[in-house]
Amino acid sequence: MAKQYREIAESPKHVRMRQRFKDNNDLKRVRPPLYMDEIPWFEMNIDWELDCVCEDDRLRGMEWNFRSELFRERHFACDNYIEPVWPVYKSYSSTGNGLSAKESTVSVDARNWIVSHHYEDVLEDEQALEAWHEPVITAHPEVDAKNVAFAENVLGDILPVQLRGHGIYYAPWDQIPRLRGVEPILMDIYDRPEYLHKIIGLYTRGMQSEMDQMEALGLYDPRSLSVHCTPGIVTLPQESAPGSYGCKDLWFRTMAQMFSSISPEDHYEFDMQYSAPLAARCAYTYYGCCEPLSDRIDMLRKAYPNLRKIGCSPWADVAASAEQIGGNYVLSRKPNPANVAIKTDPEQIRKEITETVTLCQKYGCPCDITLKDISTVGYRPENLIVWAKTASEVLDAFYGEA
Repeated sequence: MAKQYREIAESPKHVRMRQRFKDNNDLKRVRPPLYMDEIPWFEMNIDWELDCVCEDDRLRGMEWNFRSELFRERHFACDNYIEPVWPVYKSYSSTGNGLSAKESTVSVDARNWIVSHHYEDVLEDEQALEAWHEPVITAHPEVDAKNVAFAENVLGDILPVQLRGHGIYYAPWDQIPRLRGVEPILMDIYDRPEYLHKIIGLYTRGMQSEMDQMEALGLYDPRSLSVHCTPGIVTLPQESAPGSYGCKDLWFRTMAQMFSSISPEDHYEFDMQYSAPLAARCAYTYYGCCEPLSDRIDMLRKAYPNLRKIGCSPWADVAASAEQIGGNYVLSRKPNPANVAIKTDPEQIRKEITETVTLCQKYGCPCDITLKDISTVGYRPENLIVWAKTASEVLDAFYGEA
Protein backbone atom coordinates (compact mmCIF):
# COMPACT_ATOMS: atom_id res chain seq x y z
CA MET A 1 0.00 0.00 0.00
CA ALA A 2 2.83 2.41 0.76
CA LYS A 3 4.27 1.78 -2.71
CA GLN A 4 0.90 2.45 -4.35
CA TYR A 5 0.51 5.57 -2.23
CA ARG A 6 3.87 6.97 -3.34
CA GLU A 7 3.27 6.13 -7.00
CA ILE A 8 -0.01 8.03 -6.91
CA ALA A 9 1.52 11.01 -5.08
CA GLU A 10 4.35 11.29 -7.62
CA SER A 11 2.13 10.87 -10.68
CA PRO A 12 1.84 13.87 -13.03
CA LYS A 13 -1.87 14.09 -12.19
CA HIS A 14 -1.19 14.61 -8.49
CA VAL A 15 1.70 16.98 -9.09
CA ARG A 16 -0.80 19.12 -11.05
CA MET A 17 -3.39 18.76 -8.28
CA ARG A 18 -1.04 19.98 -5.57
CA GLN A 19 -0.01 22.92 -7.74
CA ARG A 20 -3.70 23.73 -8.30
CA PHE A 21 -4.31 23.96 -4.56
CA LYS A 22 -1.31 26.25 -4.18
CA ASP A 23 -2.21 28.46 -7.14
CA ASN A 24 -5.75 28.81 -5.83
CA ASN A 25 -4.56 29.84 -2.36
CA ASP A 26 -2.18 32.27 -4.11
CA LEU A 27 -5.30 33.95 -5.59
CA LYS A 28 -4.73 32.70 -9.11
CA ARG A 29 -7.87 31.93 -11.08
CA VAL A 30 -7.54 28.24 -11.82
CA ARG A 31 -9.92 25.29 -11.98
CA PRO A 32 -11.43 25.17 -8.46
CA PRO A 33 -9.90 22.35 -6.42
CA LEU A 34 -12.61 19.78 -5.58
CA TYR A 35 -12.37 17.90 -2.30
CA MET A 36 -14.38 15.83 0.18
CA ASP A 37 -13.68 15.57 3.91
CA GLU A 38 -15.36 14.54 7.18
CA ILE A 39 -16.56 11.39 5.46
CA PRO A 40 -18.61 8.77 7.36
CA TRP A 41 -16.05 6.07 6.72
CA PHE A 42 -18.00 3.50 8.70
CA GLU A 43 -20.55 3.58 5.86
CA MET A 44 -17.99 3.35 3.05
CA ASN A 45 -16.66 -0.21 3.16
CA ILE A 46 -17.26 -1.30 -0.43
CA ASP A 47 -16.23 -4.95 -0.95
CA TRP A 48 -14.41 -4.82 2.43
CA GLU A 49 -11.71 -2.54 0.99
CA LEU A 50 -11.39 -0.71 4.30
CA ASP A 51 -10.97 -3.78 6.53
CA CYS A 52 -7.73 -3.43 8.50
CA VAL A 53 -5.81 -6.58 9.44
CA CYS A 54 -2.85 -5.25 11.45
CA GLU A 55 -3.02 -6.12 15.16
CA ASP A 56 -0.54 -3.51 16.42
CA ASP A 57 -2.40 -0.23 17.07
CA ARG A 58 0.27 1.95 15.47
CA LEU A 59 0.48 -0.24 12.38
CA ARG A 60 -3.29 -0.35 12.21
CA GLY A 61 -3.42 3.44 12.18
CA MET A 62 -0.91 3.53 9.36
CA GLU A 63 -2.82 0.82 7.49
CA TRP A 64 -6.08 2.77 7.85
CA ASN A 65 -4.49 5.90 6.41
CA PHE A 66 -3.25 4.03 3.35
CA ARG A 67 -6.52 2.14 2.85
CA SER A 68 -8.70 5.25 3.11
CA GLU A 69 -6.49 7.30 0.78
CA LEU A 70 -6.32 4.52 -1.80
CA PHE A 71 -10.10 4.18 -1.49
CA ARG A 72 -10.48 7.88 -2.27
CA GLU A 73 -8.33 7.48 -5.35
CA ARG A 74 -10.30 4.50 -6.65
CA HIS A 75 -13.80 5.84 -6.07
CA PHE A 76 -13.88 9.65 -5.74
CA ALA A 77 -13.26 11.84 -8.78
CA CYS A 78 -11.81 14.68 -6.69
CA ASP A 79 -8.52 16.47 -6.20
CA ASN A 80 -7.34 14.05 -3.53
CA TYR A 81 -4.37 15.70 -1.83
CA ILE A 82 -1.58 13.11 -1.44
CA GLU A 83 2.07 13.96 -0.75
CA PRO A 84 4.94 11.53 -1.38
CA VAL A 85 5.93 11.50 2.30
CA TRP A 86 4.72 9.93 5.55
CA PRO A 87 4.23 12.77 8.07
CA VAL A 88 4.80 12.16 11.77
CA TYR A 89 3.35 14.99 13.83
CA LYS A 90 5.16 16.32 16.87
CA SER A 91 3.87 15.16 20.23
CA TYR A 92 2.86 17.60 22.96
CA SER A 93 0.45 17.88 25.86
CA SER A 94 -1.54 20.74 27.37
CA THR A 95 -2.96 21.31 30.83
CA GLY A 96 -6.00 22.99 29.26
CA ASN A 97 -7.56 26.08 30.79
CA GLY A 98 -9.24 24.49 33.83
CA LEU A 99 -12.77 24.64 32.44
CA SER A 100 -14.56 21.47 31.35
CA ALA A 101 -17.98 20.69 29.92
CA LYS A 102 -20.72 18.59 31.48
CA GLU A 103 -22.87 16.98 28.83
CA SER A 104 -25.19 14.16 27.88
CA THR A 105 -25.53 12.74 24.39
CA VAL A 106 -28.08 10.88 22.30
CA SER A 107 -27.21 8.88 19.18
CA VAL A 108 -29.19 7.08 16.50
CA ASP A 109 -26.29 4.99 15.21
CA ALA A 110 -23.72 3.54 17.61
CA ARG A 111 -21.10 3.56 14.85
CA ASN A 112 -21.48 7.27 14.13
CA TRP A 113 -19.46 9.75 16.19
CA ILE A 114 -21.90 12.52 15.18
CA VAL A 115 -24.33 12.67 18.10
CA SER A 116 -26.73 15.12 19.72
CA HIS A 117 -25.29 16.99 22.74
CA HIS A 118 -26.97 18.61 25.72
CA TYR A 119 -24.63 20.83 27.76
CA GLU A 120 -25.10 21.94 31.33
CA ASP A 121 -24.32 25.55 32.18
CA VAL A 122 -21.07 25.45 34.17
CA LEU A 123 -20.40 29.19 33.73
CA GLU A 124 -23.54 30.55 35.31
CA ASP A 125 -21.69 33.23 37.28
CA GLU A 126 -18.26 34.82 37.59
CA GLN A 127 -17.26 32.55 40.44
CA ALA A 128 -17.08 29.68 37.95
CA LEU A 129 -14.36 31.57 36.06
CA GLU A 130 -12.03 31.26 39.04
CA ALA A 131 -11.18 27.75 37.84
CA TRP A 132 -9.68 29.20 34.66
CA HIS A 133 -5.89 29.21 34.22
CA GLU A 134 -3.54 29.71 31.33
CA PRO A 135 -2.70 26.49 29.50
CA VAL A 136 0.77 25.05 29.91
CA ILE A 137 2.19 23.32 26.82
CA THR A 138 4.82 20.58 27.09
CA ALA A 139 6.68 19.19 24.08
CA HIS A 140 7.69 15.52 24.00
CA PRO A 141 10.68 15.21 21.65
CA GLU A 142 11.54 11.78 23.05
CA VAL A 143 8.16 10.54 21.78
CA ASP A 144 8.85 12.14 18.40
CA ALA A 145 12.14 10.27 18.08
CA LYS A 146 10.43 6.95 18.82
CA ASN A 147 7.57 7.64 16.42
CA VAL A 148 9.91 8.62 13.58
CA ALA A 149 12.10 5.56 14.16
CA PHE A 150 9.05 3.30 14.19
CA ALA A 151 7.73 4.71 10.90
CA GLU A 152 11.15 4.55 9.24
CA ASN A 153 11.57 0.93 10.34
CA VAL A 154 8.21 0.01 8.81
CA LEU A 155 8.45 2.00 5.60
CA GLY A 156 12.19 1.63 4.92
CA ASP A 157 13.06 3.30 1.62
CA ILE A 158 9.51 2.97 0.27
CA LEU A 159 8.22 6.30 1.60
CA PRO A 160 10.24 9.10 3.23
CA VAL A 161 9.27 9.93 6.82
CA GLN A 162 9.01 13.61 7.78
CA LEU A 163 8.60 15.04 11.29
CA ARG A 164 6.17 17.94 11.21
CA GLY A 165 4.66 20.42 13.62
CA HIS A 166 1.13 21.76 13.81
CA GLY A 167 -1.11 24.54 12.54
CA ILE A 168 -3.46 26.94 14.34
CA TYR A 169 -7.17 26.34 14.76
CA TYR A 170 -8.92 28.77 17.09
CA ALA A 171 -12.66 28.41 17.67
CA PRO A 172 -13.56 29.86 21.08
CA TRP A 173 -17.22 30.15 20.13
CA ASP A 174 -17.32 26.41 19.56
CA GLN A 175 -15.79 25.85 22.99
CA ILE A 176 -17.63 28.39 25.17
CA PRO A 177 -21.16 27.16 24.24
CA ARG A 178 -20.16 23.71 25.51
CA LEU A 179 -19.65 25.30 28.90
CA ARG A 180 -22.55 27.74 28.96
CA GLY A 181 -25.04 26.69 26.26
CA VAL A 182 -26.03 28.61 23.14
CA GLU A 183 -29.20 30.32 24.39
CA PRO A 184 -27.61 31.75 27.57
CA ILE A 185 -24.82 33.27 25.48
CA LEU A 186 -27.28 34.88 23.05
CA MET A 187 -29.14 36.33 26.02
CA ASP A 188 -25.85 37.48 27.59
CA ILE A 189 -25.19 39.69 24.57
CA TYR A 190 -28.10 41.85 25.69
CA ASP A 191 -28.42 41.16 29.41
CA ARG A 192 -24.81 40.62 30.56
CA PRO A 193 -22.43 41.84 27.84
CA GLU A 194 -19.70 42.64 30.38
CA TYR A 195 -19.71 39.01 31.55
CA LEU A 196 -19.44 37.73 27.99
CA HIS A 197 -16.53 40.12 27.36
CA LYS A 198 -14.81 38.73 30.44
CA ILE A 199 -15.18 35.15 29.17
CA ILE A 200 -13.90 35.83 25.67
CA GLY A 201 -11.15 37.98 27.17
CA LEU A 202 -9.89 34.95 29.12
CA TYR A 203 -10.00 32.76 26.02
CA THR A 204 -8.08 35.38 24.06
CA ARG A 205 -5.45 35.57 26.80
CA GLY A 206 -5.22 31.78 26.85
CA MET A 207 -4.74 31.56 23.09
CA GLN A 208 -2.09 34.27 23.19
CA SER A 209 -0.19 32.20 25.76
CA GLU A 210 -0.67 29.01 23.77
CA MET A 211 0.69 30.62 20.61
CA ASP A 212 3.70 31.98 22.51
CA GLN A 213 4.49 28.56 23.97
CA MET A 214 3.90 26.57 20.78
CA GLU A 215 6.15 28.96 18.89
CA ALA A 216 8.91 28.86 21.54
CA LEU A 217 8.80 25.04 21.63
CA GLY A 218 9.09 24.74 17.85
CA LEU A 219 5.72 23.02 17.55
CA TYR A 220 4.36 25.09 14.65
CA ASP A 221 4.85 24.13 11.02
CA PRO A 222 3.36 25.42 7.73
CA ARG A 223 3.51 21.89 6.33
CA SER A 224 0.61 20.98 8.64
CA LEU A 225 -1.71 21.56 5.76
CA SER A 226 -5.32 21.08 6.83
CA VAL A 227 -7.12 24.44 6.95
CA HIS A 228 -10.85 23.86 7.35
CA CYS A 229 -10.74 20.60 5.44
CA THR A 230 -8.72 22.12 2.58
CA PRO A 231 -4.97 21.83 2.00
CA GLY A 232 -3.32 25.06 3.09
CA ILE A 233 -0.37 24.91 0.70
CA VAL A 234 0.39 28.51 -0.23
CA THR A 235 3.26 30.86 -1.08
CA LEU A 236 4.27 32.54 2.17
CA PRO A 237 5.39 36.19 2.28
CA GLN A 238 8.69 35.02 3.76
CA GLU A 239 9.00 31.39 4.80
CA SER A 240 11.33 30.52 7.67
CA ALA A 241 13.81 27.68 7.50
CA PRO A 242 12.72 24.29 8.88
CA GLY A 243 13.36 24.22 12.60
CA SER A 244 12.56 27.91 13.06
CA TYR A 245 8.93 28.06 11.98
CA GLY A 246 6.67 30.42 13.89
CA CYS A 247 3.27 32.05 13.72
CA LYS A 248 4.35 34.20 10.80
CA ASP A 249 4.60 31.04 8.69
CA LEU A 250 1.06 29.85 9.40
CA TRP A 251 -2.60 30.25 8.53
CA PHE A 252 -4.78 31.52 11.35
CA ARG A 253 -8.05 29.66 11.06
CA THR A 254 -10.97 30.94 13.11
CA MET A 255 -14.77 31.21 13.08
CA ALA A 256 -17.87 31.86 15.20
CA GLN A 257 -20.61 29.55 13.97
CA MET A 258 -23.08 30.32 16.75
CA PHE A 259 -23.11 34.01 15.81
CA SER A 260 -25.01 33.32 12.59
CA SER A 261 -28.13 34.84 14.14
CA ILE A 262 -26.69 38.04 15.63
CA SER A 263 -25.95 41.37 13.99
CA PRO A 264 -22.66 41.99 12.18
CA GLU A 265 -21.84 44.67 14.78
CA ASP A 266 -22.29 42.26 17.70
CA HIS A 267 -20.34 39.61 15.82
CA TYR A 268 -17.45 42.05 15.52
CA GLU A 269 -17.74 43.16 19.16
CA PHE A 270 -17.72 39.70 20.75
CA ASP A 271 -15.49 37.81 18.32
CA MET A 272 -13.59 39.54 15.54
CA GLN A 273 -12.04 42.33 17.60
CA TYR A 274 -10.66 39.73 20.02
CA SER A 275 -9.15 37.34 17.50
CA ALA A 276 -7.80 40.06 15.19
CA PRO A 277 -4.54 40.67 17.18
CA LEU A 278 -3.92 36.91 17.27
CA ALA A 279 -4.50 36.60 13.54
CA ALA A 280 -2.14 39.52 12.87
CA ARG A 281 0.76 37.38 14.09
CA CYS A 282 0.21 34.93 11.22
CA ALA A 283 0.77 34.95 7.48
CA TYR A 284 -2.86 34.57 6.42
CA THR A 285 -6.32 34.28 7.96
CA TYR A 286 -9.11 31.92 6.98
CA TYR A 287 -12.43 32.90 8.51
CA GLY A 288 -15.66 30.95 8.58
CA CYS A 289 -17.36 27.60 8.90
CA CYS A 290 -21.15 27.08 8.89
CA GLU A 291 -22.06 30.72 9.59
CA PRO A 292 -23.24 32.72 6.54
CA LEU A 293 -20.93 35.72 6.17
CA SER A 294 -22.21 37.62 3.15
CA ASP A 295 -23.59 40.47 5.32
CA ARG A 296 -20.34 40.92 7.27
CA ILE A 297 -17.51 40.64 4.79
CA ASP A 298 -16.73 44.34 5.33
CA MET A 299 -16.26 43.51 9.03
CA LEU A 300 -13.88 40.68 8.14
CA ARG A 301 -11.90 42.94 5.83
CA LYS A 302 -11.60 45.52 8.62
CA ALA A 303 -10.58 43.04 11.31
CA TYR A 304 -8.11 40.91 9.34
CA PRO A 305 -5.78 42.76 6.96
CA ASN A 306 -4.12 39.40 6.16
CA LEU A 307 -7.46 37.77 5.26
CA ARG A 308 -6.94 35.28 2.43
CA LYS A 309 -9.89 32.83 2.47
CA ILE A 310 -13.57 33.14 3.46
CA GLY A 311 -15.91 30.23 4.12
CA CYS A 312 -19.10 30.15 2.04
CA SER A 313 -21.44 27.69 3.76
CA PRO A 314 -24.65 26.02 2.52
CA TRP A 315 -26.57 28.85 4.24
CA ALA A 316 -24.59 31.68 2.63
CA ASP A 317 -25.78 34.00 -0.12
CA VAL A 318 -23.31 32.85 -2.75
CA ALA A 319 -24.00 35.72 -5.14
CA ALA A 320 -23.53 38.40 -2.49
CA SER A 321 -20.41 36.65 -1.19
CA ALA A 322 -18.81 36.36 -4.62
CA GLU A 323 -19.57 39.98 -5.51
CA GLN A 324 -17.87 41.27 -2.35
CA ILE A 325 -14.97 38.82 -2.38
CA GLY A 326 -13.98 39.39 -6.01
CA GLY A 327 -10.36 38.55 -6.63
CA ASN A 328 -9.23 39.66 -3.18
CA TYR A 329 -9.80 36.40 -1.32
CA VAL A 330 -10.54 32.73 -1.95
CA LEU A 331 -14.22 31.86 -1.78
CA SER A 332 -14.18 28.51 -0.01
CA ARG A 333 -17.49 26.96 -1.02
CA LYS A 334 -19.01 24.26 1.16
CA PRO A 335 -21.91 22.56 -0.69
CA ASN A 336 -24.89 21.17 1.20
CA PRO A 337 -24.17 17.69 2.64
CA ALA A 338 -27.93 17.10 2.90
CA ASN A 339 -27.77 16.43 -0.84
CA VAL A 340 -25.94 13.15 -0.18
CA ALA A 341 -27.56 12.14 3.12
CA ILE A 342 -30.40 9.96 1.81
CA LYS A 343 -30.22 9.87 -1.95
CA THR A 344 -28.25 11.76 -4.53
CA ASP A 345 -29.83 13.71 -7.36
CA PRO A 346 -27.19 14.55 -9.99
CA GLU A 347 -29.27 17.45 -11.27
CA GLN A 348 -29.39 19.05 -7.83
CA ILE A 349 -25.63 18.66 -7.45
CA ARG A 350 -25.03 20.01 -10.94
CA LYS A 351 -27.20 23.05 -10.20
CA GLU A 352 -25.35 23.84 -6.93
CA ILE A 353 -21.85 23.52 -8.39
CA THR A 354 -22.80 25.39 -11.57
CA GLU A 355 -24.16 28.30 -9.53
CA THR A 356 -20.91 28.54 -7.57
CA VAL A 357 -18.64 28.38 -10.61
CA THR A 358 -20.75 30.80 -12.67
CA LEU A 359 -20.75 33.42 -9.91
CA CYS A 360 -17.04 33.02 -9.20
CA GLN A 361 -16.23 33.45 -12.88
CA LYS A 362 -18.51 36.48 -13.09
CA TYR A 363 -16.82 38.23 -10.15
CA GLY A 364 -13.29 36.90 -10.65
CA CYS A 365 -13.16 34.88 -7.42
CA PRO A 366 -10.55 32.22 -6.78
CA CYS A 367 -12.60 29.32 -5.42
CA ASP A 368 -12.30 25.88 -3.89
CA ILE A 369 -15.19 23.46 -3.37
CA THR A 370 -15.24 21.09 -0.40
CA LEU A 371 -18.08 18.77 0.56
CA LYS A 372 -17.79 18.28 4.33
CA ASP A 373 -19.86 17.70 7.49
CA ILE A 374 -21.08 14.47 5.93
CA SER A 375 -22.58 12.84 9.00
CA THR A 376 -24.25 10.10 6.97
CA VAL A 377 -24.93 8.90 3.43
CA GLY A 378 -27.53 6.39 4.60
CA TYR A 379 -25.03 3.56 4.13
CA ARG A 380 -24.96 4.31 0.39
CA PRO A 381 -21.31 4.91 -0.62
CA GLU A 382 -22.53 5.50 -4.14
CA ASN A 383 -23.95 8.84 -2.98
CA LEU A 384 -20.45 10.27 -2.62
CA ILE A 385 -19.24 8.58 -5.78
CA VAL A 386 -22.08 10.23 -7.74
CA TRP A 387 -21.49 13.61 -6.04
CA ALA A 388 -17.78 13.62 -6.91
CA LYS A 389 -18.38 12.44 -10.49
CA THR A 390 -21.13 14.99 -11.13
CA ALA A 391 -19.25 17.91 -9.55
CA SER A 392 -16.13 17.00 -11.52
CA GLU A 393 -18.13 16.87 -14.76
CA VAL A 394 -19.38 20.41 -14.10
CA LEU A 395 -15.81 21.64 -13.63
CA ASP A 396 -14.75 19.78 -16.79
CA ALA A 397 -17.41 21.65 -18.72
CA PHE A 398 -16.19 25.04 -17.47
CA TYR A 399 -12.43 24.48 -17.32
CA GLY A 400 -11.58 21.37 -19.35
CA GLU A 401 -10.57 18.03 -17.87
CA ALA A 402 -8.37 18.09 -14.77
